[in-house]
Amino acid sequence: MADEEIFRAETRAWLEANCPPAMREPVTGLDDVYWGGRNGRFSSPEQQAWFEAMAARGWTVPDWPKDYGGGGLSPSETKILREEMAALGCRSPLHSFGIWMLGPALLKFGTEEQKRRYLPDIAQGRIRWCQGYSEPGAGSDLAGLQTRAEDKGDHWLVNGQKIWTSYADKADWIFCLVRTDPAQKQGGISFLLFDMASPGVSTRPILLISGSSPFCETFFDDVKVPKEQIVGAVNQGWTVAKYLLGHEREMISAMGFGSGDPSLGRDLAERLGAFANPVLRAEVALHDVDMLAFRAMSEKFLDEFKAGLAHPAQPSMMKYAGTELNKRRLELEMAAGGTDALVWGDDNAVSRHWLRSKANSIEGGTSEIQLGIIAKHILNLPGA
Repeated sequence: MADEEIFRAETRAWLEANCPPAMREPVTGLDDVYWGGRNGRFSSPEQQAWFEAMAARGWTVPDWPKDYGGGGLSPSETKILREEMAALGCRSPLHSFGIWMLGPALLKFGTEEQKRRYLPDIAQGRIRWCQGYSEPGAGSDLAGLQTRAEDKGDHWLVNGQKIWTSYADKADWIFCLVRTDPAQKQGGISFLLFDMASPGVSTRPILLISGSSPFCETFFDDVKVPKEQIVGAVNQGWTVAKYLLGHEREMISAMGFGSGDPSLGRDLAERLGAFANPVLRAEVALHDVDMLAFRAMSEKFLDEFKAGLAHPAQPSMMKYAGTELNKRRLELEMAAGGTDALVWGDDNAVSRHWLRSKANSIEGGTSEIQLGIIAKHILNLPGA
């Protein structure tokens, strides 16, 4: 315990000295976070300084081994770092699907060569990744995907289409599910990694009703992928995919925390003043109570998840709870704002976030699918 307290004090002092004041303010929009990659751009010198300081310590991925670019922190030290960053309001130095999704899958299923090739680049923000899962005919039924990879001896030849590929137009590489055996469904899927600059890869943005979107259609036309860029065994990609989905759903559930002030009531009071409607005040208060409960549940889940003790279906429970809470929060913000909230404004307008939140119950697995998983695997309901 004494060692942990020493680590906490040292961490707090380091964060206070190295996190610029501007990086302790809430994010203001889509252009106010750093995604890294070949074409990564910092929005300010403070953002660059903060990223470089954290990356130098391996604290973009504090719990990854040092050999792979991480900080080598224990679970308890990682938790302390997270708590101290939250206490100071420190932003995440690097947003990355490589950190949130691919990295954990590589740590579990990748070869030693793959870990040393890809993980340090993820930790240092040198590669920006996108996820090639959903297809026009394989959304909720992901195992029905038809993008195929043919064995050509010294390479795979990939043909097909993905949809809802977040930031595909900005990504450097993709982690992609492909069909390598048409005779099997889940047992005929493999997990490939390849460069989005490869000949035959093209993307087309999808515009949402909110006025902006990270989503794209992604097309593969005779894309050659080196044989060694398969993760796990041939036709065993579904195992890798399911493990990664658990991390994706854990990532998406974090939107339940909202942004800025965790108390919606306090946030609305500061921005809008007191509002007289007693029903709305009660709903906002109930939201804040549920938010506190969700935070407590998330803390317990994250400890169990990192220790490998979480129920395999728990990420679905967290994803469902977090996305529904985020949708409620934005509905209440719209109600409290009245007609003023309908103003379209800039990319950070409440109306845009409200419209965008409607996709929360679809992306990463629909709410209906999550409820089915919860009913079957956690509640053990008959017929589920």
